[in-house]
Amino acid sequence: MTTPPPPRDAPYQFLEDRFACAQACAECARECAVRASLVGAYGSARRIGIMCAEVCDTTCHLLSEEGSVEVDGTETRIRIQLEWCRSVCLEGVRAFEGLTGAEAAATACRTCVEACTAFMAALD
Repeated sequence: MTTPPPPRDAPYQFLEDRFACAQACAECARECAVRASLVGAYGSARRIGIMCAEVCDTTCHLLSEEGSVEVDGTETRIRIQLEWCRSVCLEGVRAFEGLTGAEAAATACRTCVEACTAFMAALD
């Protein structure tokens, strides 16, 4: 019994998911950097914002690199980075939810979590 070939649109969906994830990471990095730069009494939220901005920025750059995902362990590197990004963004959601003025950062983190999760599924 042979396995059916992947759908013809699979490579396009993969690229779309990769781009959507990179775009969500870039937006999350921007929102978290803005949130972290604001002065306030939110010490832990500020630290999480800085970390989230750095991790999302790194993830965006990694996903924007040219080349095949399947070469030289790149897929493993991408999976590890995506999981780290997803984890940090979940912390961001928890830190920013309910803070006045942090709604955009919480939403960006939530969107990034969803995009990272979807792209990890596309890698399977």
